[in-house]
Amino acid sequence: MQAFGRIKRIVTASADAIILYFDGANLDDANNACHHMLAAIDSKKGSDSWAWLRECVPSYDSLLIIFDMALIDSHGVYRAISNLSAEDMSLQSFSLQAKENESSAVIEIPVWYGAPNASDLSVVSKKTSLSIEEIIELHTSTTYKVYAVGFSPGFAYMGDIPEALKCARLGTPRKRVPKGAVAIADRQTAVYPSESPGGWNLLGLTAFDMLIHKNEQSEARLKAGDVVRFVSVTEQEYRAGLQVER
Repeated sequence: MQAFGRIKRIVTASADAIILYFDGANLDDANNACHHMLAAIDSKKGSDSWAWLRECVPSYDSLLIIFDMALIDSHGVYRAISNLSAEDMSLQSFSLQAKENESSAVIEIPVWYGAPNASDLSVVSKKTSLSIEEIIELHTSTTYKVYAVGFSPGFAYMGDIPEALKCARLGTPRKRVPKGAVAIADRQTAVYPSESPGGWNLLGLTAFDMLIHKNEQSEARLKAGDVVRFVSVTEQEYRAGLQVER
């Protein structure tokens, strides 16, 4: 199928959902293709011909599309996706738009590195042969992309961390990881949005709330495609940030 984002295969997820998988030179390229397709589909929301669309959920190299079976079947969804490539919307224009969005919307997350109840810095130092200062420097010098949101509400998977900082998960997961713990595992980094079990290597704490609370409900503060940078702060700045978030 010749459509936005180089779709390599389509899988039926359920009676009312399909998953598009994208090809690319690397994971970031495939993820960009996924978001190009998402942008194209978003441009159709509200139109009568796409009234069947219920939800789109992007991930690393895939896009879950949920549809209303009363209005369309899976073959109709295939045709709608295929027809996007025949319309006057170029992949290049979406690429330029994505780059502009990335350059103007970097989200900074302040981190108190080495917080006593959330620090595996010495463990990471042994695993990577880096000093603690080098670990912090590498983690804060990189701009990360949110590839997916899942595991728990607001848990954003971000990458890629520098190769030198690549670190395997803990052999035995913790039963309790504090809310706001900033962590790394393999080539990813994340912030625990709430207290939960977890097996990632903890670097510190942030006062940045990963959930937006309104009308007694919570929603993820970050979404797939967002660009994030971590900034080192002192304990005093961290505690001041807690007061602001409240």
